[in-house]
Amino acid sequence: MKYMLLIHTSGNPDESGSLSEDEQKAILAEYMAISEAAGVVGGDQLQPAATATTVRVQDGQALTTDGPFAETKEELGGYYLYEADDLDSAIELAARIPAARSGGAVEVRPIVER
Repeated sequence: MKYMLLIHTSGNPDESGSLSEDEQKAILAEYMAISEAAGVVGGDQLQPAATATTVRVQDGQALTTDGPFAETKEELGGYYLYEADDLDSAIELAARIPAARSGGAVEVRPIVER
């Protein structure tokens, strides 16, 4: 089964600035190791939510607004697509994601396979 691991960060860009360069490199290395783990078939970091454009269609017209759909403390910072035997394996991988232990969260959601 495939799972989407949605990485929610605290949304505070100042947090990473408080880390030393070595700490930042170590965290990046953890993300890179996860991207190379067996079963990971895709993933990327996202630009900050402030760069988003939200699209809605009303009366057949596309309406766009700058920024995210909703104001929240956390924002979607990235994702991994992971093929695993079961949910427990996906949870184990999600627990390795640095954001899960630094004020963020990782949502593990099964993909609808057709």
